[in-house]
Amino acid sequence: MQDEKQPDATSDGSEALRKARFGALPERILLEDMVEEQPPQPRDPSRDAFDPDEVSVRNAL
Repeated sequence: MQDEKQPDATSDGSEALRKARFGALPERILLEDMVEEQPPQPRDPSRDAFDPDEVSVRNAL
C-alpha cells in the first residue's frame, strides 16, 4: 500500500489548475442586494366583498 503520494508533474499541474479555478470563495452578496422591496398595493374592496348568493351559485348549492 502506498500511504504517501508521490509528486509528479501531472498532479502538480492539475493541482495548480484546480487551485486557480476553485482556490478562492466568491465574494459575499449583501442582503440588500438580494431583496427587492415593493410598496404595498392599495386594498381592493371588491376583492374582500362577500356575497353569499354568488358563493352558492359558484359552488352549485
